Amino acid sequence: MSVRYPRPLRPGDRVGTTSPSSGVAKEMRERLDVAIHDVEARGYEVVVGQCMDGSGHVSAPAADRARELMAMLTDPDIRAVVPPWGGETAIDLLPLLDWDRLREAEPTWLVGYSDLSTILTPLTLLTGTATVHGNCLMETPYRVPEGLSSWLDITTAPLGHRFTQTPPERHRAAGRDDFRAHPEVREFTLDTPGRWTRLDGDGDVEVEGRLIGGCIETLCNLAGTPYGDTTAFARAHAPEGLLVYVEAAEDNAFTICRNLHGMRLAGFFDKANAVIVGRTSAPGGSSLTQHQAVLDALGVLDVPIIADVECGHVPPYLPIVNGARGRIVHTSTRSELTQTLD
Repeated sequence: MSVRYPRPLRPGDRVGTTSPSSGVAKEMRERLDVAIHDVEARGYEVVVGQCMDGSGHVSAPAADRARELMAMLTDPDIRAVVPPWGGETAIDLLPLLDWDRLREAEPTWLVGYSDLSTILTPLTLLTGTATVHGNCLMETPYRVPEGLSSWLDITTAPLGHRFTQTPPERHRAAGRDDFRAHPEVREFTLDTPGRWTRLDGDGDVEVEGRLIGGCIETLCNLAGTPYGDTTAFARAHAPEGLLVYVEAAEDNAFTICRNLHGMRLAGFFDKANAVIVGRTSAPGGSSLTQHQAVLDALGVLDVPIIADVECGHVPPYLPIVNGARGRIVHTSTRSELTQTLD
């Protein structure tokens, strides 16, 4: 069965923004306006939903958030839905979404990361629809470093498009820009050198498979449920196997270690040909680092494990298309992830 790709965005298309998890506080609205203006400058009409309140940890009651997200994803005039950012408890939407209707509707691009993995990954797993794990709306104004792509590049690409991303080998050591004080910031502060790291041993890596994954702190709650069944997805869409990517947002190494053990026991990595691990600034400890946590939980898989990839919460951002065919290469002189929209 083929993965379903939304049609490419074209000038004049409508892009929706709603907050399935956390909304945007008043003091952040100027940054939101900057991001919306930048999308409009590319020729799109931006539709802002009602579920955007940032005064609490969610933008609206779960039923309202689910209703608005469903409306945007099934509106034939809205071609992409790009929330401002993630949050904490998007998991409360899962039983409220009409998965049969989403499976039957013309596919629409859904873009995001962090808590949005809670929706992105099940949408791909349950409906076979490609989604983009990448920079959200609030990060869209940043200039994309050489070698990387933006969701705006990916969602305009035609079916069959192949693109390769390579690490800029610099990242931000800690913290994020203050959007309150600098709402128009467009340049990443990449102050620390860093390369991809193979955790499971030495030697060159070149592995292929369908891409699927997301944030550990959210996906650990879905593994072993119908919303996180990567084995069924592989059976239907990826008999060649998967490239599973994971990333830690903020949990310490012991928590990440336990969560990855649980995901492995629930079968989340059963069809993995390799595991890609996002770079993280989450804390480790003297007896267990974040790298060691991953290896402790996943080393028994006996597949390549490539860490410090730019697919997590540490800027800059390397977008990954859930459902795309991927090929990861990592040698002493070359690191790259190639994705094909087929």
